[in-house]
Amino acid sequence: MSCKMKKKSSIKSKIIVAKLSLIIPMRHKFRLSKKIAQLSFVLTLLLPFQACKASVFGDILEWISPTIASEQEVIEIVDEPLGVVFELVDMSGNIYTQNKTKGKYLIVNFWATWCAPCLKEIPAFVEFYNNHSDKVEILGLNYEGMNVKAVNDFKERFDVNYPIILYAGSNEAEYTKFGDLVGMPTTIVYDPNGELLHTFIGEIGIEELAQFIPLEIVEK
Repeated sequence: MSCKMKKKSSIKSKIIVAKLSLIIPMRHKFRLSKKIAQLSFVLTLLLPFQACKASVFGDILEWISPTIASEQEVIEIVDEPLGVVFELVDMSGNIYTQNKTKGKYLIVNFWATWCAPCLKEIPAFVEFYNNHSDKVEILGLNYEGMNVKAVNDFKERFDVNYPIILYAGSNEAEYTKFGDLVGMPTTIVYDPNGELLHTFIGEIGIEELAQFIPLEIVEK
């Protein structure tokens, strides 16, 4: 059997194949078997024959459909994690990750002992954490490379009750995952699912936190 191929049909088949490739979402990864890949190639070659004889093309599709159906189980979908992915170690050796803080509001506060506005807002964080630590996690990320003794003295002086993370070791690379720092203090608020709610630059208090963390929820 012979068939005259029209240029327009060839172009149309390429467009169809291109559109089919857009069906796979970018947020998922698919593992296709070798047979599926081969069948995809065959379909690309056969699509122009629709213009010749639809019944022949239908017969071909009917022949390969059982094979395609039998290959469906090789498709694997892998979900990407939401929000920021991190692993921080506090001064006591406790590890904090996006999975450990999931289910709570997360407050990440970048601070330094030489930063006057940082020191002024610490009492508000201490009070907020004291009242809502069951629904809120606060991580204080010190950004100056101080030694453990100096920071411990500072914690005692200000009665800091939430975890303090030092800019040292593996923590250094993790700091960058929260984005570029343009000033201090910087406070980043995430919802219980790890999605970014807001970034504050400068001194804040409980009123600012309450704009994104409803106190009527965390007080329950």
